[in-house]
Amino acid sequence: MTIQLRELRLPEDYTALAALLNTDWSEPTTAEQLEEEDAKLYKVGHTYKDEEGRIAGYDRSRRVAVTPKGEIVGYVTTWRAPWTAPGHLNQTLLVDVNSRKQGVGQLLLHHALEWSRLLGADTLVTQTWDDSPESLRFAERNGFVKERHTFQSVVEIGKVDWVAIGGEEAIQSMERQGLRFTTLAEEQGADSEQKIYELYKQTLVDIPGFTGDVPVIGEWRKWYLQVDGYAPERVIIVADGDTYLGVSNVLYNPQTNGMYHEYTGVSRDYRGNGIAYGLKVQAISLARQQGAAYIRTDNDSTNAPILHINRRLGYEPLRGSYRMVGEVQNILQEQQAL
Repeated sequence: MTIQLRELRLPEDYTALAALLNTDWSEPTTAEQLEEEDAKLYKVGHTYKDEEGRIAGYDRSRRVAVTPKGEIVGYVTTWRAPWTAPGHLNQTLLVDVNSRKQGVGQLLLHHALEWSRLLGADTLVTQTWDDSPESLRFAERNGFVKERHTFQSVVEIGKVDWVAIGGEEAIQSMERQGLRFTTLAEEQGADSEQKIYELYKQTLVDIPGFTGDVPVIGEWRKWYLQVDGYAPERVIIVADGDTYLGVSNVLYNPQTNGMYHEYTGVSRDYRGNGIAYGLKVQAISLARQQGAAYIRTDNDSTNAPILHINRRLGYEPLRGSYRMVGEVQNILQEQQAL
């Protein structure tokens, strides 16, 4: 089978791209959702070298692998956001399961590497599912090494024992401390978003494996609030008067009737007081009220405090992923040796 690479043609490729991504992603997407995501991005990239001579700024490249009939059987996107760590590029590479072991992945990776080299990047970061040994072998054979392990967990709302998890007690514990639960829907306005953003700024950097910088507020708003499944009534806040101590953002997917726990963060000075547990309990309460089937989340395997909370709440581990990191020059050398 003769495979060729070409640029992504939009909007006509969105439907086929969504179908390919849905063979691999844990939560489904649609052509419309992909187009909405693209609408939030810059039209022209801009990269430069920082004071240490490492690439900074933002840009991206996207290619699809197509058969002689024009069918899309592979996809690679290589990018960096303004807040990506200096010198780094991120990569997503996917080959249709029926087209693997035919050199498609190598073609896609070669393009990503050449683009990375021309841009002047020194490090390429990608992800592989931990239950896909062939994907892991492909990455390691090409010079990537494991850096971190994250995994997904899910709690089925219908199986949650509200009494056993101490749902009411967790909520009352907040009240006894003089704290209150609220939502962004109840506290609308730029000031409220600014306070939530300040919580994210403080807590994002404490997540194991976090690299780079925290996005500026405009980009944070686009990529954390203005996303599919977002609603202000699902941004749960724990407040002490007008001070926000903790936040939890829960997204809803109508395609699966499921929720995704996008983020939970608690101010450093108030950790250890049950606030994170209370936020998670409130998320489950919200899911029960909405009739959602489940809540899914992702966590770093070394984030012991949040993993302990999830276990108490009945979250069950699912498949995970490895963060794979490679030096661009080393990977190019590995490719030449293959």
